Amino acid sequence: MDEFAMGSSNENSAFGPVKNPLDLQRVPGGSSGGSAAAVACGMVNMALGSDTGGSIRQPAAFCGIYGLKPTYGTVSRYGLVAFASSADQIGPLTADLQDNALLLEVLCGYDPKDSTSADKPAFKAENLDAKDFTVGIPSDFLKDLNPEILACVNAAKENLSKKGVKFKEISMPYCKYASPCYYILTSSEASSNLARFDGLRYGYKDNSAEDLEESYLKDRAKFGPEVKRRIMLGTFSLGSAHAEDYYLKAQKVRNLIKNDFVEAFKQVDAVLLPATPNTAFKIGEKVNDLISLYLSDLYTAPANIAGVPALSFPYGKDSKGLPVGLQLYGNFFDEAKLYALAGLLEK
Repeated sequence: MDEFAMGSSNENSAFGPVKNPLDLQRVPGGSSGGSAAAVACGMVNMALGSDTGGSIRQPAAFCGIYGLKPTYGTVSRYGLVAFASSADQIGPLTADLQDNALLLEVLCGYDPKDSTSADKPAFKAENLDAKDFTVGIPSDFLKDLNPEILACVNAAKENLSKKGVKFKEISMPYCKYASPCYYILTSSEASSNLARFDGLRYGYKDNSAEDLEESYLKDRAKFGPEVKRRIMLGTFSLGSAHAEDYYLKAQKVRNLIKNDFVEAFKQVDAVLLPATPNTAFKIGEKVNDLISLYLSDLYTAPANIAGVPALSFPYGKDSKGLPVGLQLYGNFFDEAKLYALAGLLEK
């Protein structure tokens, strides 16, 4: 995985870049790319990932498998090393849709050791009749989408329509701001959470340091470049001179994005989106183009900002033969509907 789950490509592992088993020149997606690669190449039937801004769903899309980011609070975070506590969720990565639902059934449930754990009835993998569902398409959020991925979105829409699913155009005007909002909020939380990795309590320890200041400098210098970048961004955003302009504004945008989903689910049962704006790219291709790399989370980050569930599933391939991943967003604790709709497409 990417170091401290920070990255969209899995090139930030302490052990070097992870390779996509479908094309060894390409990334498997991040940050849970190792889990996705292990499932995609048949090493295991199922694996766990942590999703803070798409880190289950993007690797699932790049590797042609299923990945679910559950509703925030569905799966206990007890034992998970925190990146951004308000967004982190553990979820299943599997080659089979039914396996994904069964694994979620095992994972979920209230945990008194996790203060964010939701005291709700546990999820049950059940068969639902999805034919009477209405699915929303936020067309204003799909402008400038890669034509090959848009074609897969339209094919899925046509397929579901033939099976009795209704579609409705909806507007989600604030979701397009999810990516910058995500990077400010999660980097701020990472700056706080990773303060404990100081060589004294947790993390790497250089015993050659002669005093406390040198110890901090040597120990925290061992973080990788992406982790350092986000700690610095978060520390800047939380500084007394900048908190109102960045962190507090991002929290207000978070509420607007969440409200986009609240309003949408008054009209529809689920929302159909691509999982990623592009298919798997080559290792090293975006190392010097961080804006493009960060925008890989464009369609996944809204789920973490709002706390709603989202399921990534394979649907078609691009002209290079690489899998295209689509995504279904659901209402809070409505994972069963996402599995039912994806099941219609799988058939």
